[in-house]
Amino acid sequence: MDRTRPDDLYPPIDPYDSGMLDVGDGNLVYWEVCGNPDGKPALVVHGGPGSGCTPRARQYFDPDRYRVVLFDQRGCGRSTPHASDPATDMRHNTTHHLIADMERLREHLNITDWLLYGGSWGSTLILAYAQTHPERVTEAVISSVTTTRRSEIDWLYRGAGQIFPEAWHTFRESVPEATGLVTAYAHRMESPDPAVRERATAAWCAWEDAVLSMEANPGPPPYSSRTDLAQQAFVRICAHYFSHGAWLRENQLIDEAHRLTGIPAALIHGRFDLGGPLITAWELDRAWPDAELTVIADAGHLGGPATKRAVLAALDGFAAT
Repeated sequence: MDRTRPDDLYPPIDPYDSGMLDVGDGNLVYWEVCGNPDGKPALVVHGGPGSGCTPRARQYFDPDRYRVVLFDQRGCGRSTPHASDPATDMRHNTTHHLIADMERLREHLNITDWLLYGGSWGSTLILAYAQTHPERVTEAVISSVTTTRRSEIDWLYRGAGQIFPEAWHTFRESVPEATGLVTAYAHRMESPDPAVRERATAAWCAWEDAVLSMEANPGPPPYSSRTDLAQQAFVRICAHYFSHGAWLRENQLIDEAHRLTGIPAALIHGRFDLGGPLITAWELDRAWPDAELTVIADAGHLGGPATKRAVLAALDGFAAT
């Protein structure tokens, strides 16, 4: 299917199949498939962690050439139980659980291997999955590259305060007793008191919005504008993952990038991404022999027109392979 202009997304499409996959531990993961049933398989790996997949992600793929799979990771979106419910047990929600869920979904859909597409937290999960199952990954398209190193987490929730000191002071003072800021928020999100969880959610989302506030974004604030339940799930899952370093060794995904040899990849990153500075994408590009990094001069973490064009070009290019 042709797009009108090179920077146009493909037209909106609806799934032709969807369901809830039992992945164990009482979790049901929502999934959907759209595009061409006989097309090249591709999996969309959403960010957050805990943001859920969106219909817009479908529009990056040529529906005539791709069989596009989307899923909501444990605890968010349409997957159940939802992390906004304080009764949901977070012990069964880790990076390793999500890798296993992706593999179970692949098997459920009878897919031999697939292209992976995602950004931000999604890039961390793509890398972790691909390094665990490299034989199952044909290509990768990754934007806003992160590997969720503790140094990256420290930058996002402390270091960036050098640029936004007023907002960071408010974020910090919302948990004044804390010695470890992210861990303190994780504890607040497990409180039986809904008012405690709501205050922590609002403070976390306000800080996330502040970090993105210098980027061109004509819409409402990216995090504070979400529904209350979506915000609570997002913050609870983020704080849970980041307080544990995503259950990865420091620098693991870059140190193990040699496991990705033979997997072509497009890495696309904004020069002024304050949520995830360019250094991570640059280091990954140097460690991954088959990756090619494109730096977008006028974009940040949310991307922009040039980011969109680069992602579309990469996905269109891989559609023929």
